[in-house]
Amino acid sequence: MDGLLLTDELVLLAYDDAGANRLGRPHLDYGLAGAVLLELALARRVEVADKRLVVTDPTPTGVPLLDEALATVGDGRPRKPKDWIGKLAKGLPDRVLDGLVDAGVLRRESDRVLLVFPRTRYPSPTGAEPAAETAARHRMRDALVGDGPVDARTAALLTLTGAVGLDRKLFRELPKERVKARLSEIAAGDWASAATKKAIEEMQAAVMIATTTTAAIAVTTAS
Repeated sequence: MDGLLLTDELVLLAYDDAGANRLGRPHLDYGLAGAVLLELALARRVEVADKRLVVTDPTPTGVPLLDEALATVGDGRPRKPKDWIGKLAKGLPDRVLDGLVDAGVLRRESDRVLLVFPRTRYPSPTGAEPAAETAARHRMRDALVGDGPVDARTAALLTLTGAVGLDRKLFRELPKERVKARLSEIAAGDWASAATKKAIEEMQAAVMIATTTTAAIAVTTAS
């Protein structure tokens, strides 16, 4: 599997140029878990049957992050996608960030706020937006402002950013109604097999449920 994964692209989009996570936790964690499952769906390793996520092809992808998730899903009893999101989310941000740092796409900066509170940021080595992030942004924006067909990976990335609420941060300059209408067109388009599209829809819903439930719990606890 060549190029960046959806997990890599989501992290790059979620972190600002100063290296801070503008999406927040656990939204990023759940989004990354959804990205892993989306990758497996696009690779035709998993699909949704009877509302349960099932492994249709246990052949390793060659990507450790994906293969570990594939093995976990395959070894466990069939569960709904939303049940896997929380189980797969643990530790994902650090793993993806470590990979981007090792690849030289980002760098790690650690310091302390007010000389007390530890903080770690992940800016690009040049201080400018990483080229891979720029490419992802352009790909997504072109899909939103255009009328033609959209490739499966771009459609999946748009679905993912919408599920975690990142789309509102990325495309503020575009009319909301246009974005909403175009996303509906893309969702209905013939860009993947029926099984893959169903899996992606289920993953989007699962991530949205996970993030919404967490936000509701946080509000209840604070009140």
